[in-house]
Amino acid sequence: MSLWLAADPLVLASKSAARRALLEAAGVAVAVHPADLDERALEPSAAAAGADAVAGHLAREKAIHVARQNPGRLVLGADQTLALGAQLFAKPADRAAARDQLLALSGRTHELHAAIAFVEDTRVVFEHVGVARLTMRRLSDRFLDLYLDAAEGPATASVGGYQIEGLGIQLFERIDGDYFTILGLPLLAALDFLRRRGCLAP
Repeated sequence: MSLWLAADPLVLASKSAARRALLEAAGVAVAVHPADLDERALEPSAAAAGADAVAGHLAREKAIHVARQNPGRLVLGADQTLALGAQLFAKPADRAAARDQLLALSGRTHELHAAIAFVEDTRVVFEHVGVARLTMRRLSDRFLDLYLDAAEGPATASVGGYQIEGLGIQLFERIDGDYFTILGLPLLAALDFLRRRGCLAP
C-alpha cells in the first residue's frame, strides 16, 4: 500500500536528482518536468529584497512555467541560494571558481535559503522558504587542493563548492538548520502541505 493518495504524481519542476530522491524516499509519487528557464536572468528582479526573496521568486517562476504545460496538475518548484552577507553566490563554473568560493567562505558563516512553491493552473497554493546557517572552518591551501582533487564533480555541481552529504561535510565546524533545507528542499514543510491537501495519508 502506498502513502501517496493523489490520482496523479506530483510534477517536479526541477532536474535535481537529489530533490527527486528526497521526495520519492518519503513516499511521494513524482513526475519530473524540469523548467527550461534562464535563472540568472530572473534573479535581478528579486535581488534587492535578499537571498530568501531570490530563492522564492525562482521557485515560483519555475513552478508557474511548468504548470502552464501541465494544466490541472500540482507542480512543485524549488530553488536554493547561498548568501555570504549581502553577496549571493551562483554555482561555480569550474574548479578555479569553486576554489574562489571556498576561499571566500573559509572561516565564515553563510546562509542557505531553500524555497518551495506549489502551483496549480499557474496559481500559487503554497510557498515556504527555509534557512540554514553553516560555519566553515578555516581551510588551508593544502586541504583545498586535496578536497578539490577528491570532490571535483560535486564541487562544481553545487553552489559554494560542496555537497554536505558527501566530502563537503569536512569543510564545516558548525551547522544550524534543517538537513533537508541544506540539500535544497525543505521537505517537512512540503510533506505537511501535501498531507493537508490530501495527497498523502494523514
